[in-house]
Amino acid sequence: MAAAFGLVVAAPAFGQSVWPKPAVEAAPVGTDAADADDAQGNNEGNTEGNSEAKAEANAPDDILKDVDVSKLDWSQLNIDALTLAERPAAAARGAKGGPGGSDVSWSNNRKANGGADVSVKQSVWSFWDTRVGADMTVAPQPTTMSELLAEKAGNGGGLPQSGGSAWAAMTAPGAAGIWDKTAVEARVDPGSEQSRLGTSITKQVPLNGDNSVTLQNGYNVTQQGMTGVPGLPSRPTTRNYETDQSARLSVGDTGTSVTAGQTMSSSDDKWLRKVGAEQKLLDGVTVSGSVGETAQGTVNKSVSAGFKRRW
Repeated sequence: MAAAFGLVVAAPAFGQSVWPKPAVEAAPVGTDAADADDAQGNNEGNTEGNSEAKAEANAPDDILKDVDVSKLDWSQLNIDALTLAERPAAAARGAKGGPGGSDVSWSNNRKANGGADVSVKQSVWSFWDTRVGADMTVAPQPTTMSELLAEKAGNGGGLPQSGGSAWAAMTAPGAAGIWDKTAVEARVDPGSEQSRLGTSITKQVPLNGDNSVTLQNGYNVTQQGMTGVPGLPSRPTTRNYETDQSARLSVGDTGTSVTAGQTMSSSDDKWLRKVGAEQKLLDGVTVSGSVGETAQGTVNKSVSAGFKRRW
């Protein structure tokens, strides 16, 4: 019995020596329970403070923290989303820079019937202001039978066709003392099988005050029909030569100008005279009128107004 009792008592003692419990530090003598509670509260406060600091460090930055929302201009968002789809695809992608850092310039003029006139140009040489471009006409696509009949009625029984022409132009200085500027332009329209080459020389003569007269002589060659390709049947081509002379009087800063000129072509074989005037009313708004002779002997009169703005 004594031996058994000794084994039983030794077992718990052996267990305590192998698996010791963590020691608990005793409070110093003289420390009361209030001080112990304060120490525990400080530890808990430090833990909460560290947690809040970590949460603030991991939280995303508020980009509107210093912005007064009541003063934002929300009117910039008042746009028609349909107009975004009406721009040319190339213009929507953004114009790419050309040689020498030049940019491609796009313009789009929508018509009332749903068509559009699209133009693109690019400067290729700044020394003589050399540039190339294309002018395209996009015909409307009827979606209903009534629109189809209306388009046919307005175009002599047929539908309007899309087309375009490519051109190249150059502006160079003139001869000192004779003329001031020389301009050359070449244009090809594959759809109508027409090509045109024109040149003009310009000289500005100052008058008293801010008045001046601009003299211009132009020469043009127009060819109808394309030159045949070897091995393919060719169509007959015709050429028309045309010359024009004009004088334009600009009256100071009033925006008023008066033009008088005459034109003769190889098909008419006589001079056709024309006079006109133009007045600038507002920024980009002009009104012009002209009276001219025609090859049939009648008088052609016209009055027009226009608005032009670049951005």
